[in-house]
Amino acid sequence: TANTIPTTIKYLMDFHPAKCSEEPLHLSGCSNESVFEEEPAEDAAKEKAEREAQKQLMATEELVYTEKNYLRLLQVCTSTIRSNLQALQLPNLDSMFLYTEEVIDVSGRLLSLLDQKQVTPRDPLFVETLCDAFLSLSTDIESAYKEYLANYSNVSALENVYKQKESLWTEIIKVIKSSAPEVNATSLTFFLVMPVQRIARYPLHFQTIMKHTDPGHPVYPLLENTAHTAIALNCRINEYKRFREVADKYKKTETLTIRDKMNRLNSHSIAKKTARLSQFIRHETGISPKIVDEEFDALEGFFYLLEDGIATLHDNVEIYLHHLQRFLSCRPEEFDLDMDGEKPAICYKEITTALRQWILPTYEKRMRLLVHKPLCGLRDLLVGPRNLIRKRLDKLLDYERIEEKPSLTYDDQEVANTYKTINTLLLNELPKFNGLALSLLWGMLGAFSSLHKDLAEDMEQLFQGFAQQLPHSSLEPKAFWEWAECSVLEGAERLERLCQDVEEQLNAPIVQPLSPGSQKRLKVLSDKHGSEKIYQLTGPVVGTRDLELSLNKGELVSVISEMDTRGDRRRWLVDAGGPRGYVPSSKLVHYQPVTMDMPPQLTATTTDRAEGFRRHSYTPDIRPRPSDMPRTQPVFAGYDFMARSNHEVSLRAGEPVKVIEPHDKKGSRDWSLVEVRGQRGYVPSNYLVAMPTTTMATSPYH
Repeated sequence: TANTIPTTIKYLMDFHPAKCSEEPLHLSGCSNESVFEEEPAEDAAKEKAEREAQKQLMATEELVYTEKNYLRLLQVCTSTIRSNLQALQLPNLDSMFLYTEEVIDVSGRLLSLLDQKQVTPRDPLFVETLCDAFLSLSTDIESAYKEYLANYSNVSALENVYKQKESLWTEIIKVIKSSAPEVNATSLTFFLVMPVQRIARYPLHFQTIMKHTDPGHPVYPLLENTAHTAIALNCRINEYKRFREVADKYKKTETLTIRDKMNRLNSHSIAKKTARLSQFIRHETGISPKIVDEEFDALEGFFYLLEDGIATLHDNVEIYLHHLQRFLSCRPEEFDLDMDGEKPAICYKEITTALRQWILPTYEKRMRLLVHKPLCGLRDLLVGPRNLIRKRLDKLLDYERIEEKPSLTYDDQEVANTYKTINTLLLNELPKFNGLALSLLWGMLGAFSSLHKDLAEDMEQLFQGFAQQLPHSSLEPKAFWEWAECSVLEGAERLERLCQDVEEQLNAPIVQPLSPGSQKRLKVLSDKHGSEKIYQLTGPVVGTRDLELSLNKGELVSVISEMDTRGDRRRWLVDAGGPRGYVPSSKLVHYQPVTMDMPPQLTATTTDRAEGFRRHSYTPDIRPRPSDMPRTQPVFAGYDFMARSNHEVSLRAGEPVKVIEPHDKKGSRDWSLVEVRGQRGYVPSNYLVAMPTTTMATSPYH
């Protein structure tokens, strides 16, 4: 014992030199066995603490290192590889990189916050700094990653489309390997799947760090909160991705033919639709109560109200732009109005030229860009929510039906989960959509109002330059508005009279003289049926049924019966000089023989000669033909003639005519080739009047 005690004292003094120097060591009541038992326990605790600290440091360094490497590879993918792939002109390439910029941004901000604190993983405050940085960015991390993960299925589908073209896929692989030779990547998804894997590793990293942290350490509660936040963040992202998958599945609009719909019919679909119809009838008849969701009903009603307003505004804007296009296409200032010497006409031409060439085209372009195009996009966005709302009604009927069952099968549980998912999705997203759509609608209306304000300012600025040149520029405001009101009323009256005259002319019976062929038909029909049975068509007729005739405006027919075989007086049986059939009675009027006076230029001849030129449209022509007169005699149009084809030319009574050939190509003298107003064409020879030279000498018009 005497030899052992000094040895023990020496060991304790070496292990606790400070303590041994300050206080004397009391060995009374202390045995050798208790001293040796405390030594290994303290060593083991110290070693364990060192091991845990080392593991915590390794886990922390791993999180930081993998985050830096992950960010570097993403940047290589979105910058180098993407720019090199653009040279291949891949379809929909940009859709593969949707939301990658947001993911890169939030990852870079996380590392930037760590660098700003200027701490290293070996620093005792590093874990606390890491947790604070992650918690401060948790909302942004969730926003970036949930959109990226929801779109990742489209990335995989698009890459499969690229793989179907072997030569194209080979070029893509070459670009990837040459852009990132240090990485053995064989596809784009090698890089694009990294955010999907990264967001799931955050909870594992923080749990590993927490596992190797003493629960009594001050940073442990913060570390535990960060790990729980990372887990909750992943859960919300997965839930959002599930909602998006359901929404993408049901919001699509399929254009199916009747054959496609018939091919989709099977016993299961028929039974499902029958059950829904039965449940709907039970609701409408009051046999079973209907689940009422006042919150959703209010959102649905507002959505349909918004949809109706957007559709109405879209239709009105399209009609407005169509009328604007028609206004711009009409250019009356380009025609000779015989008003060139008047100041108002000059001002009008300059103003309308400026309006049609600069002001209104610019206004139309801005209207399409700021109002019509966004309105079309907003209208297309309404399709998805509308389809989801309709699908919710179908799933609600299924849900109400299975809710009555005492126990649910796996399929029933899936139906219930689908309805709850769609309902929750609409309750969460429809208010946001309605709010955004309403704000966009107000923005378009504001842009529409601003465009009209700019248009008014441009037009006012344009008119100010011509105001002093107009006759009303010196009027007082009150007198000006009185003058303007009177001018508008007078213009309206003139326009109304013009419209009435045009309508009377359009509704007036056809008084154009007959062509030689029509004269022959008139003679045949008159000899066969009598002149009192001769009718003329006021418009073209197209036969759509058996025994119905197709005739042109102005053709002559003879009425055989004023009703058809069923006694219908709206269809008359007529003889068209060969074929017989039915035509609408509303298109027929009694034929009135035409008596045309000579035009003023020709009235300089004697009365007997003028009377000699008066004729009925169905009487033989007694005038000398232009071909029988010397070529030096002037020829005029004796009557109005309307061209009915490209080979004919229109005439106005009294205008001079140049006869090119007094016959047609077949040698018939019933038609003459003439030149009128620079145009050549055929006209009936009996419409032409050869004026003797002696008459021209005595005529007051020459």
